[in-house]
Formats: sequence, structure tokens, C-alpha cells
Amino acid sequence: METRIAVIGIIVEEREAAGRVNEALHQYGSYIIGRMGLPYEKKHVSIISIVLDAPMDVISALSGKLGRIPGVSTKALYAKAGAGQEQAKERK
Repeated sequence: METRIAVIGIIVEEREAAGRVNEALHQYGSYIIGRMGLPYEKKHVSIISIVLDAPMDVISALSGKLGRIPGVSTKALYAKAGAGQEQAKERK
């Protein structure tokens, strides 16, 4: 199955939502390449970025699941479909 590279940006505005966010990320952990979290005390939010290598349906499912948690906002950004793979093939 073809996979895509994606970044999911997550803003957690309600501290009580952190447990549910971590549960969802754990569930999809096998697709996660990296994770960076930043607490921003001045604005009382936490900002998390997740980098994935996964099929489109998995990325959409995780982003949707996170976005349905009250107090959490998400946005997914995708790499262009197969661009890196095609360029690598051409170099060989």
C-alpha cells in the first residue's frame, strides 16, 4: 500500500484533553516518525507536531480522531504524492 509523508499540527487548549490525545497517538504509533511538543504557558496551550509515514486513510483517521476531541484543533499537511519516490527512481 502506498504511503505518504504528512505532518499533523495539534493545538491542545484544554489540559484535560492531553490523555485522549496521547491515547490516539499511541494507537497510531507504528506510523509516527517523530513527535515534538511545546508547552506555551503564556497562552495556556500545548502545541504538538507529529510526522507520519502512512497510507492516506490512516493519516485522515488520526487527524479526524484528534480533531473530535473537545479542546483540540488539528490540521494535516501532506507531501506531494510520490514526488520523492519518483525522483529517487529517476536518479538510479
